[in-house]
Amino acid sequence: MLAMRVLTKCSSHAKSYKPYLTLNFIAHQHHGQYQTRRNLILDTSPSEFVKLHRLTGPDSGIVQISLDRPEVRNSIGKEMLRGLSQAFELINQKSYANVAIISSSVPGVFCAGADLKERRTMSQSEAKTFVNSIRSTFSFLEVVCVPTIAVIEGVALGGGLELALACDIRICGENALMGLPETGLAIIPAAGGSQRLPRLVGKAIAKDIIFTGRKVDGKEALSLGLVNYCVPAGEAYSKALTVARDINQKGPVAIRMAKKAINEGVETDLTSALVLEEDYYDYVLSTKDRLEGLAAFAEKRKPRYTGE
Repeated sequence: MLAMRVLTKCSSHAKSYKPYLTLNFIAHQHHGQYQTRRNLILDTSPSEFVKLHRLTGPDSGIVQISLDRPEVRNSIGKEMLRGLSQAFELINQKSYANVAIISSSVPGVFCAGADLKERRTMSQSEAKTFVNSIRSTFSFLEVVCVPTIAVIEGVALGGGLELALACDIRICGENALMGLPETGLAIIPAAGGSQRLPRLVGKAIAKDIIFTGRKVDGKEALSLGLVNYCVPAGEAYSKALTVARDINQKGPVAIRMAKKAINEGVETDLTSALVLEEDYYDYVLSTKDRLEGLAAFAEKRKPRYTGE
């Protein structure tokens, strides 16, 4: 009965953040920089601008989402948003995914924000609908059942930073520049930035960053708590892969329940949060992986988790 309650809660929560649009699966060949760096296999690419790969061998369980729209520095337009939405749907649905890395295949940029040239062609109502779609897509990313890691090298501005804010872990290079410059365009960060940033760094710092539109470099971002790790320029992906490997070795059901317990618990009072914690602990208590973990500890070997 408890398991049914937890699963029902998972399902209803996901439905409240329906991504922008579902696409047909289109396979594309990928010739980005990471194909030569890691042993990757192509899964299904949501669009020409967003590539989805599964890592193989000992890294099986790690999925990589690559942003690839170099001509506009990975700016988010309608087609790119569709690709992101489909990618998030896929990693949420596929049993093989234990952790996802979101990175850029475009040198010097993570994501420069919204595609303002495309935005200029929209009416006021169309712009509102599109921004609402970005917000709901990023909100869905936040509750995707597996941990997500943003790899920030270079620029992450506006919607690009908001995309990273919706991830569970952020890793940047020292050369990263992050900011929410929307007030300079007489608007506000409306894809979650005005809400997620203060939850990470506090109200006063978030107000400073948003009111002034100033850019924060990698070292300052680390000192503010905006990112989890800041590494030498060019090494953010390697660090992300190390973190992903650590997560990938843990019990996958436990990781998913831990993410839900944290995400839902911080949005309520402590008493209610402890009830949530009890529910999710009870859920993992009945899994085969828990017994495997105990057996592996007793036998002094690595556990072989199956997600059951």
